[in-house]
Amino acid sequence: MKQYKMTNMIIDDDFAVEEYVTAEFTHNYNNYSITFKKADLEIINTWVFKDGTSFPADLSDEIIESIREDVKRRI
Repeated sequence: MKQYKMTNMIIDDDFAVEEYVTAEFTHNYNNYSITFKKADLEIINTWVFKDGTSFPADLSDEIIESIREDVKRRI
């Protein structure tokens, strides 16, 4: 069973140089965002949103790989 719930996915494919995919999800009652390069799904950044502020997120490799697989299936 998944440890998170994907809530939104944005594919930015109008950039001249590189395209990005941002996945928004909830995990342990927190909201997160992770952005990948669309071409190879390399991580660009991860954020957790708390109290109206965003902080760099520390996510387990297991969750990141699971989200990466979800993104692959959806694009």
